[in-house]
Amino acid sequence: MTTRDWRPLVREFQQVVGEKGVVWTPEEMLVFECDGLTSYREKPAVVVLPKTTAAVARVIKICHRANVPFVARGSGTGLSGGALPVTDSVLIVTAWMRTILKVDLENQQVVVQPGVINNWVTQAVSGAGFYYAPDPSSQVICSIGGNIAENSGGVHCLKYGVTTNHVLGLKLVLPEGEVVDVGGTLPEMPGYDLTGLFVGSEGTLGIATEITLRILKVPETVQVLLADFTTVAAAAGAVADIIGAGIIPAGMEIMDNLSINAVEDVVATGCYPRDAGAILLVEVDGLAVEVTENSQRIETFLYQNGARSVLTATDPDQRLKLWKGRKAAFAAMGKLSPNYYVQDGVIPRTRLAEVLQEIGRLGEEHGYKVANVFHAGDGNLHPLILYDNAVPGALHAVEELGGEILKLCVRSGGSISGEHGIGAEKRCYMPDMFTPADLETMHWVRQVFDPRNLANPGKLFPTPRTCGEGARTQGREQVKDALLF
Repeated sequence: MTTRDWRPLVREFQQVVGEKGVVWTPEEMLVFECDGLTSYREKPAVVVLPKTTAAVARVIKICHRANVPFVARGSGTGLSGGALPVTDSVLIVTAWMRTILKVDLENQQVVVQPGVINNWVTQAVSGAGFYYAPDPSSQVICSIGGNIAENSGGVHCLKYGVTTNHVLGLKLVLPEGEVVDVGGTLPEMPGYDLTGLFVGSEGTLGIATEITLRILKVPETVQVLLADFTTVAAAAGAVADIIGAGIIPAGMEIMDNLSINAVEDVVATGCYPRDAGAILLVEVDGLAVEVTENSQRIETFLYQNGARSVLTATDPDQRLKLWKGRKAAFAAMGKLSPNYYVQDGVIPRTRLAEVLQEIGRLGEEHGYKVANVFHAGDGNLHPLILYDNAVPGALHAVEELGGEILKLCVRSGGSISGEHGIGAEKRCYMPDMFTPADLETMHWVRQVFDPRNLANPGKLFPTPRTCGEGARTQGREQVKDALLF
């Protein structure tokens, strides 16, 4: 238990952000003890809510002088424990930094603070015919700062890329309190790509306080196709054929039977056949003639792979109806189970069918149902393991199963994360994907920015303390002594 007297630091923080901007009573901090990965919990010592870059810099300078670790948090919707506080830490919450600072339609750019909600960006420019492409399923609540930290994706990342592809520049507060600008207003800047380095660094290199985003013109035509199949393998075969033909849809999403029935129970789209083994959603956008031609070709591939029926929609309300269930899929799992544990891995899309079959086998072996909802176009899987946390040992068991799924992704030529980040949850699996030399190189990069290891410590990389006893494979045991971070 801590012996630090936090009152002097609290007074300093209050001088920076005011009394209302500092939270430090135990009952007030309950809401901040976890992010979307609710199975991991830790109370911070103090919560600070700044409103400006200058305030963030002053708060971090106080932390640096007192040698106190700090963790950045946006809306708290992350699913890997990236915003999980650490013991005796200051949680810097950017929820009050919600200003869209500049809209430059001529140059297709928007400058925002980190607390701006993802879909606010599109709302701010949609009247002029623009939008912001990265669209996580949590886009109505997740913040741009959190998207930057985790390099978030979404259903349209197949064609338009993830967050890093839409960030031009950043104003950063580094772990010692310095304010620097990286990137700029141009798509290509000379020198090292420090913007690309920072996006996806999960708060370990500092905090972004102003973000210059690239916005896109709304496409001339958008069409959504929904096909239902008797098996997930058949839907996966259609995905491979579509991509193999050189067609790059805006998005392609697969949901299995468990997911279909869950969303129909909750949102009742009326579009998802309950007896289908899987549905495949394909969105095509672009010029009208291009959309028409590609949609016809896609429909051919869908039927060739055994689609029982294909619905199409071009009207915005109809398209929204077809997407409604997919956007609500994670939340709908509560209809099937008291708890669920979501994983996030990536595999080559050519191996979708065999990997999904193996995930099903692993679920049966461990005694848990696994619902599958995923970005089929780029092979980003989101298996949802259904369990009851009231059963003793259930959480540990599903974490073991989740780990087996991640290792399966790596063995298949994929990755342990596509968009949810590593955080506290997956750090012990980094050695399954990277060699000790790889991890040491990443560590040295982090040390350049944060030599005291105060910025979100214990995240992203394994350590003997966090992964020593918990290491469950010989490979991790072999590398743990090299990871004294």
